[in-house]
Amino acid sequence: MSIILEEATRAPSSMNMQPWRFFIVESKEAKEKLRPVLYGNHLQLDTSSAMILIFTDLKKYDYAEKIYDKAVESGLMPEEVREKQLRNISNMIHTLDEHQVEMDGKLDGGLVAMQLMHIAREHGYDTCSIGGFKHELIADALGIDSKRYKPVMIVSIGKAAEEGHPSVRLDIEDIAYWM
Repeated sequence: MSIILEEATRAPSSMNMQPWRFFIVESKEAKEKLRPVLYGNHLQLDTSSAMILIFTDLKKYDYAEKIYDKAVESGLMPEEVREKQLRNISNMIHTLDEHQVEMDGKLDGGLVAMQLMHIAREHGYDTCSIGGFKHELIADALGIDSKRYKPVMIVSIGKAAEEGHPSVRLDIEDIAYWM
């Protein structure tokens, strides 16, 4: 699981802040705490190896120095760029409200979720993305700091006992508009 998560975190994120946080629900006790906040998907809860709860961290900017220091140490970023990025972040965070930080983090969380699902498939695992849960209750139900962490989605992971059913997609003409 750690390898899959590590590979998934190569997903892009705004300013490389990597706001995603994973809470892996594996134990029977933790799954039972999760059950009341799910609208459905109890089959996945009961049969999957784990339910990966993806949250966004509202304090993601607290990691800016650590991230950019690591980039400089790795030779991936010049010191001048690090300084400029940190100044930009310092100036910007005072203009953002919590809702904007949460929405930006949820976009990044969606990117890492998709990456996680593709990586899991490469490693021979099946996944199911789950958005049907009580977003306002899930953190507290599992003892997660609900003021700092905001839910993005849940990804169930395991080996499917049987093939999933195929689905259809809307035609491009129904969803794409050229201007």
